[in-house]
This record gives sequence, structure tokens and C-alpha cells, in this order.
Amino acid sequence: MSKVVTFNRTGGPEVLEVVDVEVPAPAAGEVQIRVHAIGLNRAEIMYRNGQYVTAPEFPARLGYEAAGVVEVVGENVEGFAKGDVVSVIPAFMFNEYGMYGERVNAPLHAVVKHPGNLSFEEAAASWMMFVTAYGALVEYGNLQAGQNVIIRAASSSVGLAAIQIANMLGAKPVALTRTSEKRDMLLQAGAAAVIATAEQDMVAEINRATHGEGVHIVFDPVGGPDVAKLTQIMAPQGMYFQYGALDSRDMLVPVFDILGKHLTLRGYELFEITTDAEKMERAKTFVSEGLRSGKLKPVIDKTFRLEDIADAHRYMEANGQVGKIIVTVG
Repeated sequence: MSKVVTFNRTGGPEVLEVVDVEVPAPAAGEVQIRVHAIGLNRAEIMYRNGQYVTAPEFPARLGYEAAGVVEVVGENVEGFAKGDVVSVIPAFMFNEYGMYGERVNAPLHAVVKHPGNLSFEEAAASWMMFVTAYGALVEYGNLQAGQNVIIRAASSSVGLAAIQIANMLGAKPVALTRTSEKRDMLLQAGAAAVIATAEQDMVAEINRATHGEGVHIVFDPVGGPDVAKLTQIMAPQGMYFQYGALDSRDMLVPVFDILGKHLTLRGYELFEITTDAEKMERAKTFVSEGLRSGKLKPVIDKTFRLEDIADAHRYMEANGQVGKIIVTVG
């Protein structure tokens, strides 16, 4: 028997239950993992609330990221064996697999051997954030040394990952955050400049930080009316990646900014990378090399135990974390 987290109705963290189940043997193309650490993601909050892109099928499982040791391999699995130290990358839906548990099955395409210099907690904290940022900045944005990149909600785990990737490439990351409370932390995390959007003139400060050169990439999980201000300071042929909707109001985009500067504005999500085999392999290689070299290093905010999963969800919903929330198992 293995302890796993399930829920039988949508709602707050109190609907989560830790129960004992018999985990089946891995099917063909799957590996079974003894989990040591789990990384929390906001999608899991939305799924538990019934606000995600797919509806829960009860009893429902959840969890996108985990790190642990392979215990069993299914048929037609090559490249992995019992005892391998691995991580799971979000590349499936919750009604297919769930990583909240002591022992889980995972599809082969979502599993990667993580570098040996990482702890299980660091490995569980790495893949969603770095692959998400990689996809926009590198795979699609082709960010180059010397270019300017705006990172909104910069203190989130993905925002911090984007700062590190920009620095790894020799680009200039300009961090946007609502207040100046997190300014020192973001500077220490590698931001070239930090702008508190509720306290400062965003357009003027971005122009000052980029010496009027304009911004080549905007990486934004917020959206809303302020998009209009950000297109003002974008460079010709700039690319705007919208990867979330923390502000669900419609975006206001001045047409002459788009036409006059030949801007590209596109929606972007992690699954564009993780469901494409070639892009996924490039992402694994890029992130693995960065983690191995130490140029990429996940920021962990706080750690909980599996039996305290409801408290971990409450903590995430309070929106006070800087970096990744981790749940340890065993």
C-alpha cells in the first residue's frame, strides 16, 4: 500500500485527503517511482477548485512534478532502470497521472534523469519553472546576449527561473513586481533592475533601465490593461509572451505599436514544449546543462510534509512565497 493524495469534491484545501491505495504495476511505456519530493504548482490549486482546463474525475489525483528513484519499469521502456534517480516534468493531464504520493507511475516521455548535484527537493523544484521559461525565452523567443527582457511577477518560481536563464544567455533581465518589498531579493536573484509597478512610473523606469533601447521580449503571466504600457517600450520586432491570466481583464493593445514596430504577441503555455518530443528533448538538454553547471539553481521557499498537503496548498494560496513550495515524502 502507498499513501497518495486524492479528493472527492472540488473546494478548498480541506477537500484533500491522504489515503492508502494499492498502486498498480507500471503499464507499457511507464516507470514506477518511489517519490522523495513533490513540487507544487498553481495549476493544482485551480484543478482542486474546479477552475482548471479539465474537470476532476473523482476520486481525483493531482500533482505535476516529483523527484525520486525508479522502482519498476514497464514494458517497452528503454534508457531507465531500477535505482535511477529521476524527476517528472509536467507533460500529462491530472486525469491521466498524479504525482502526489509515496509511489507513483509516470509516462516515460515525462521522466528525466536529473543531474547528480541536485537534492531531491531541488530536482522537484526545477523542471516546470525552468522549462516554462526556456520555452518562451529560448525555443520561441531566441533571446540573445545583450537583449532586454521584461519579467512580470518576477518573484514567482517561473519569474526567478526566467531571470536565471536571461543571465545564463548574457541578456538583461528587468524584473517587475507590484511593490518594492521584494526589490532586494530580486536584485540578489540576478535582476539587472527592479521596477515596483504600483509605486513607480513603469514606462519611464523601464526606459531608464534599458537606456531607451527598448525591450526585445516581455514574459508575462499577468496581462490586463498594463499590457498597453509595455508595448510602448518594446523594441522593433519585439515578442510578447502571455503565459497566464493573473489579471483576467481584457488586454488593451495599441494597434499602432503592433503595426509600427512589427510586434508579435502570442499566448504561450508549457505544454507547447512538453508535448512535442523534439522540443522536449531540447528543453531537457538546456535545463540539465544549466543545472549541472550551477548557472540554473531552483529557489525553494518552504517545505512541507505529505501529511500536511492541505497546509501547503493554503500557503500557496496566500501568495506570499518567493520561489518554489516543496512537499517531502517518506
